[in-house]
Amino acid sequence: MGWLTRIARLVGVSVAHRNGRKLRRGRRPSNWPTRPRVASNPRIFRSIASLAACVAVLATGAACRRSPADSTNPPKPGGPVRGGTLVASVRSEPATFNRYVEASAALDVLTILTQATLVRINRATDQLEPWLAERWTESADHRTFTLALRRGIVFSDGVPFTSADVVFSFRAAYDPRAKGVLDASLRIEGKPITATAPDPQTVIITLPAPFTPGLRLLDNLWILPRHALEPALDQGRFDRAWGLNTPPASIAGLGPFTIAEHVPGQRLVLARNPHYWRSATDGAPLPYLDRIVLQVMPDQNAEVLRLETGAIDLMSQADVRPEDYAALRRLREQGTLTLEDLGVSLDAPMLWFNLRQDQNDAKHQWFRRTEFRQAISYALDRDAIANAVYLGAAVPISGPVTPGNRTWYSESAPKYAHDPARAKALLASIGLGDTPIRFSLLVQSSHTTRQRVATMVQEQLKQIGVAVDLVPMDPGSLVSAWGRGNYDAIFHAFQASATDPANNLDFWRSAGDLHVWNAAQRVPATSWERQIDELMARQIAAPTLPDRQRIFAELQRIMGEQVPAIWIVAPKVSIAMNRRVEGATPALLDPKVLWNADTLYVRDGASRPR
Repeated sequence: MGWLTRIARLVGVSVAHRNGRKLRRGRRPSNWPTRPRVASNPRIFRSIASLAACVAVLATGAACRRSPADSTNPPKPGGPVRGGTLVASVRSEPATFNRYVEASAALDVLTILTQATLVRINRATDQLEPWLAERWTESADHRTFTLALRRGIVFSDGVPFTSADVVFSFRAAYDPRAKGVLDASLRIEGKPITATAPDPQTVIITLPAPFTPGLRLLDNLWILPRHALEPALDQGRFDRAWGLNTPPASIAGLGPFTIAEHVPGQRLVLARNPHYWRSATDGAPLPYLDRIVLQVMPDQNAEVLRLETGAIDLMSQADVRPEDYAALRRLREQGTLTLEDLGVSLDAPMLWFNLRQDQNDAKHQWFRRTEFRQAISYALDRDAIANAVYLGAAVPISGPVTPGNRTWYSESAPKYAHDPARAKALLASIGLGDTPIRFSLLVQSSHTTRQRVATMVQEQLKQIGVAVDLVPMDPGSLVSAWGRGNYDAIFHAFQASATDPANNLDFWRSAGDLHVWNAAQRVPATSWERQIDELMARQIAAPTLPDRQRIFAELQRIMGEQVPAIWIVAPKVSIAMNRRVEGATPALLDPKVLWNADTLYVRDGASRPR
């Protein structure tokens, strides 16, 4: 599926506090249930927004690695233009500026623009790159990493960056009082990573168990300023630090931009960080842009219209919808827009049933029968959905890994061709041949494409005698229903930030908070889930990529046979930008364009409307 990523975001949804727990609300995502009493388990709601993945290319081999993180690729002829403003849209605004206590699409975009990590996964190449750490050595058992930090780096407020900030960031991520969303994604086999600082320029990272992807786990750990946030952490109010009422000047970071202005419900204005540490190949300081304006646009139709008219330069959280492609292609031919096709998405919407063991009515007993779920999958005409809803710009899939994830996709995984007769036979085999079957399906109300797919699912299941009641919900209500276990089935999608399944343990393992059909199991509820647990334990520790691929292919086979969720199609991804935007390297991983915002520039150098 792309992956329920380390920052597993339900698309367009942000995490908010309710009764001391985390729920998601707002528009996005990526990445919900719990054990029988969900509402009493706060880590579920924290984990609604925290799942991650590394990348396909493994960080093993050389004992010391280095890459040109402090320079950029050669610019196009004519050279980059310094100055100007880029305007991008976001579907919603974040509920806080503190990425440690919330996960949402808008906050992810803001954070990648204003903060930095020790190492970075290059969204275009899937390679692990040194970032704030310029190099590292690795122990023979691949569990201890000694990182050398770049010298001379300062935060945007001018305070020097040291190893103490790294140790503080780990402390903040794991502090239970912080009610953070990064804790689960920074654990291996449930145990935290250890970070120590022998001197101001050195950090020693120790993993609690074998983990082949190694430091890729840290792509999600944004390094915070200890001097600015330690008092809040010590006083138990870190979860309220950097709220939306915080003066922008007091929010320090190591990213290319700083927050200059926040107009609630309208826009966030980011200004160039004068202390940013990266430089271009010719030595010119980065970033090139003076400003980035993030305009809040909840309505996708309005968003596309503003892109077409030039009021915005790009949509930071949205791919091109199939119904908009023709109009945007005409604008490309007229020289107004750049339109790029990136290939098959790493994400795909999924339909899953409520398989929780505390649901014991007849309907939920059907859901727990493998034959029932297989019947539903066989009843779906994936080609028809791809053609009618996506206008052919999607590929049928039957499992959680899309063909866009070339390293991990298994061609031999079970496929479910459209076969209504077989679907009916499977239902009859479990005594449901003459039984009225009806269930409700929750779907995001603000997502037109997803609603159209759900409508076709409803129509196709009617052909085998299954009635589906569609229940459109805003994202926050949908997630709340999921967390309470108050649903029959849900059709939703997650957004990817990386590709390697090793960091998706919360999804694959039965104890995981994001094992969405029956989360946070104390012991595996089924024998096949126990098998998945065992396979993932082997997979993350296997020494070579081929070994890991073989193990994961077996996992995909089991998932395909058991059908805990039903995947239907994977859309093809296209992104559009105003032609004046240059220096972009669009990627399938989010954020598709702004991930390398420090090297973006606008050819005319002019300011955009605010």
